[in-house]
Amino acid sequence: MVALIPEGKVASYGQIAALAGMPNQARLVGKTLSGLPADSKLPWHRVVNASLRISLTGSGRERQVRRLQSEHVEFIGERIAPGCRWDP
Repeated sequence: MVALIPEGKVASYGQIAALAGMPNQARLVGKTLSGLPADSKLPWHRVVNASLRISLTGSGRERQVRRLQSEHVEFIGERIAPGCRWDP
């Protein structure tokens, strides 16, 4: 499901879990994404929390913000603009 998120859009952990047929497993999605190898081609950076905020901290957060900004994802303060939410 993560591979299907288009450039410039984001999805929540819970949304990905539900689309994968695993409702209420948002934490499993987060845990799975956190275990990806550094060279993964999966667009992990397009997955955010339900409040449209980045859950990562430190350098991981900075990396995710840079990747999203390079795809023209709009931020309003610390939140991602609602118009950037993926609606499959």
